[in-house]
Amino acid sequence: MPVLILLAMAGATWFSSTEAAGQGTRREKFEAQRKEMVAFAVQGAGVNDPRVLKAMLETRREAFLPADLQEQAYLDAALPIGHDQTISSPFIVAYMTESLDPQPSDRVLEIGTGSGYQAAVLSPLVKDVYTIEIVPELGENAKRVLERLDYRNVHVKVGDGYLGWPDKAPFDKIIVTCSPEDVPIPLQEQLAEGGLMVIPVGERHQQTMMLFTKDNGALVSTELRPTLFVPMTGQAESERKVLPDPGNPKILNGDFEEPLTESGFISGWYYERSLEWIEDPKSPGGTHFVRFSSDQPGQKAHLLQGFAIDGSIVGKLRLSASIRVEDVLVGPHPDDLPVIALTFHDEVRRELGTRILGPFRGTRNWQNLDKEIEVPKETREAILRIGLFGATGEADFDNIMIHPEGR
Repeated sequence: MPVLILLAMAGATWFSSTEAAGQGTRREKFEAQRKEMVAFAVQGAGVNDPRVLKAMLETRREAFLPADLQEQAYLDAALPIGHDQTISSPFIVAYMTESLDPQPSDRVLEIGTGSGYQAAVLSPLVKDVYTIEIVPELGENAKRVLERLDYRNVHVKVGDGYLGWPDKAPFDKIIVTCSPEDVPIPLQEQLAEGGLMVIPVGERHQQTMMLFTKDNGALVSTELRPTLFVPMTGQAESERKVLPDPGNPKILNGDFEEPLTESGFISGWYYERSLEWIEDPKSPGGTHFVRFSSDQPGQKAHLLQGFAIDGSIVGKLRLSASIRVEDVLVGPHPDDLPVIALTFHDEVRRELGTRILGPFRGTRNWQNLDKEIEVPKETREAILRIGLFGATGEADFDNIMIHPEGR
């Protein structure tokens, strides 16, 4: 299933310059928003394959969303599609597609059809897409949408993606849009020799997007980037060995002292944009901190971390951090300022509210701040976000911690 709805409030940009040209039709408005989204959130974030960019430009994301969310189609954000699932952010869809190196002769297996959007993006780039969805209602709806939009080379099946699609194997490429703890053996077996697989693997809230190449029957791995997807359910979930501790939530690498990941990202965090890992022996939490900087109003500059938390056990959190800002000015919208934001979600990933430490503006030296936050009783998951969020200037963060208190 697609990327968890964690990016929606993470500095997500609403590409809406066409609001001023509201005389056009709804279709024209979406087309203009789609062009801006691809330019800023996809190509501007590092996806450069011209075929992938063309596919993103020609795929109508609004058609794969519930009617009440279609106006949000060109946010660079994951959005809910029902049944505890989401449609992935455009950047993630484009990034995974580019990483897969799709070729016109490829037969591709997708695990986690969701709304059908990822399959639609792949469709013009490959020979055939075989996509599996474990939630019957989502799979059947995606099939109807794809047929209505005439994606004739996309084949939808309802089933447990852990098992793959053996009677259609082998596949030149496999793309997995939900996260198991390890690569399922059936998917390894169904990948053709020399084939590529893009898949997020790891613990529930600590995952890495991996690229695997099958060489002499074995998978050779390349680490791409930290990420956070909804879990692969079915057999994969029953085999999970490491389970979260929702009664004892904590922030990983909140002092930023752990070395960068193999692929050069901040360990324990994900969806990072426009930041530096700074070494400074005088930093509040040790010898390192992170710095977000931007001279472009509205530019994405953020970092996220998710964790399990059971609001029936944890009644309060004390959020503390060290922050320094320099020449910070508000971005295009009044709320575009540096903050530390904590968003709570219930068991079906509905948002229960956001609490912030901040906002911060102007210039101020390191400050140690803390705030006591009430945890809604229905909470089962939380997302912590730090960054500039559209402001300009510099914002430094260090020593970020949460201290839970029981009910």
